[in-house]
Amino acid sequence: MHPNPKSIALALLLSSVSGAAAADADRNSEHARKALDIYRTIVEIDTSKRTGNTPRVAHFLADELKAAGFPERDVEVIRLDDLAALVVRYRGDGSSGEKPILFLGHMDVVEAYAEDWERPPFELTSDDTFFYGRGTIDNKFGVAQLTSTFIRLKKEGFVPNRDLFLAFSGDEESGMRTTRLLAYDRPDLATAEYALNSDAGGGALDEHGQAITYNIQSAEKTYATWEITAYNPGGHSSRPRADNAIYDLADAIRKIQAFRFPVRYSDMTRRYFQIAGEQKGGELGAAMLAFAADPEDPDAAERLSREPAYVGTTRTTCVVTMLRAGHAENALPQSATATVNCRIFPGVPVAEVEQTLRRVVGNDAIAFKSIYEPTESPVSEPREDVLDAVATALEARYPDVPLVPYMESGGTDGMHYRNAGIPTWAISGAFMNPNDMYAHGLNERAPIKAFYGALDHWSIIIRELAGP
Repeated sequence: MHPNPKSIALALLLSSVSGAAAADADRNSEHARKALDIYRTIVEIDTSKRTGNTPRVAHFLADELKAAGFPERDVEVIRLDDLAALVVRYRGDGSSGEKPILFLGHMDVVEAYAEDWERPPFELTSDDTFFYGRGTIDNKFGVAQLTSTFIRLKKEGFVPNRDLFLAFSGDEESGMRTTRLLAYDRPDLATAEYALNSDAGGGALDEHGQAITYNIQSAEKTYATWEITAYNPGGHSSRPRADNAIYDLADAIRKIQAFRFPVRYSDMTRRYFQIAGEQKGGELGAAMLAFAADPEDPDAAERLSREPAYVGTTRTTCVVTMLRAGHAENALPQSATATVNCRIFPGVPVAEVEQTLRRVVGNDAIAFKSIYEPTESPVSEPREDVLDAVATALEARYPDVPLVPYMESGGTDGMHYRNAGIPTWAISGAFMNPNDMYAHGLNERAPIKAFYGALDHWSIIIRELAGP
């Protein structure tokens, strides 16, 4: 019986990162140094929507990839006004006869203001445990890991048996215009068999650093945002009146704050809580198991609702995220506006959520305006070859960790690829405690151990799915 060359190559790769070394890959290797250099460079470029800096990151990454041997014709920076996307083709030899695989990430970040942070948000700093900076997790972690992996494989002479594409968007955190361009207007990407997203998924650790689950994002909630506005004739501030736009809006906000949407569930979310509860244990684990057994259990749902990491998996959520009001300090406000961001459980119509919010506010004088065209996306049912590849990648780091498909409470580029007919799963290489997730918040961080532990994650997956 002749040995399988692919199995031999994979065994050699796994043996090089086995045991304790798997969690902390050689930090002095060329691959580790390149990954950290890319990570540092892109974290230290403010790519929030107000800066117009995503082209800088796209061109930097493009130059790194071309320097590693990717032909200029296969590295494309796509401009869209002050935004940019990056598409990189890793040409395969076609021996598998299979369609391309897409690898997704986004180069933009949510705004961060230095005066609010304990550390400078656009400087990569660290202590003994974490890297700090805006985008260290969301999603420059994934962008750096994928880019450095493509560079590593190219330098090693790896030739995939099918085409591979990097597809990095430039405004995932705002309008998703570049995402739509990539998902709907690129014939080369539209031929993909499926997409693997670096922007979600990954491993959950308990407070002792033990792996609980590895989560594969297979569905997303619907992202919808409204501005709600109270209007008033206003007047001079020295002559207050009983009706006031700010007060009326404040009443509406309080009612939204107090309201909870009904519990929702699916076979996927119940299975997720079943496995996570078994692994986690304790009071929270018991609540997960109780919810999995009976989602109508009010005590279990109430306990999970107090956990920011899990409440979004149990129901639709709406929260006020921004305010603006008034036009002068010495004038009564003529208008007051709140931004209400909702993450809607799959299957619940967006119009139904708006009707519910209007009923909760209970004031017909409050105007509702939808900000974006909401995107409802289908579930991507897991496929065996992808699950097997992920399991192989995790074997050296966290053997026997359960792989659990789940629904993302947030939103990613994946929603548009799914709508374009491309099944998409998010499979980040990061393992971390959910309580350390500060994406979009102050003092965003990524575990240093997670960064170095993930260095072989994408290499193994790519070799498994597209190796000769």
